[in-house]
Amino acid sequence: MDRYGLHTIATELDDDRILRVTLNRPDRRNAIDAVMHRELRELYARMSDDADIEVIVITGAGKGFCAGADFKQMQDNNDAATYDDGFSSLFVDGVAIARNILAVRRPMIAAVNGDAIGLGASLALFCDVVFMAEEARIGDPHVAAGLVAGDGGAILWPLLVGVNRAKEYLMTGDLLSAAEAERIGLVNHVVPAAELETAAMAMARRLARGPALAIRFNKQLVNKELEERVTRLYEMAFAMEAITFRSADHVEAVASFTERRAPTFQRGHR
Repeated sequence: MDRYGLHTIATELDDDRILRVTLNRPDRRNAIDAVMHRELRELYARMSDDADIEVIVITGAGKGFCAGADFKQMQDNNDAATYDDGFSSLFVDGVAIARNILAVRRPMIAAVNGDAIGLGASLALFCDVVFMAEEARIGDPHVAAGLVAGDGGAILWPLLVGVNRAKEYLMTGDLLSAAEAERIGLVNHVVPAAELETAAMAMARRLARGPALAIRFNKQLVNKELEERVTRLYEMAFAMEAITFRSADHVEAVASFTERRAPTFQRGHR
């Protein structure tokens, strides 16, 4: 039985008190539309208050983990001018998702079964242990859409891989292979796709059998710096992303994606 009854995210609690969370828009590679964005906020809030959970495992339905923001919705928003004035919903929901993630004291494990892109990468990297399938890729190519990496990339990546390496990947938008992500310390483990669920669930069961209070306190202590970065930087990051949502480069990036052609970005200062 689905635990939380969400439309785009499946949740199931097993007998070991492990909650399996599945991003569930497989026809769109689990890309995040407006409904999923709202439900992510609710998901983490409910998990943080769920006393029956010991460990959480997050994965994606079908061939992808999460393709990030749904470009179709971006095009619809641009065409209809449906972004609210000042992007208040972007601030409210986006910042709330990050804060709700950090409020989850139980261990979270990502089982990255396919590409984890943009916000999808952030959802994986906010987890405490990240397993990746060998053929999966991970990256934050907001820049390819003419956008600032406001929903986690600029906060998470420097902590995980160092400042200059983070800047390189955020400025180029390059996707990393699973092997490269493991080599530079972005993710914990790379395994064959057929072994991904077994490996992630083995870690989940190990943690579920462990001393819960000590495990949760260790997570809380290590996350203090991350919590401070979210408090200090997240709203600024979204403010910068909001500016780029109105930019000609973003409009061109979305149009070129829809038209299946290379984008032609403006050059110089505007």
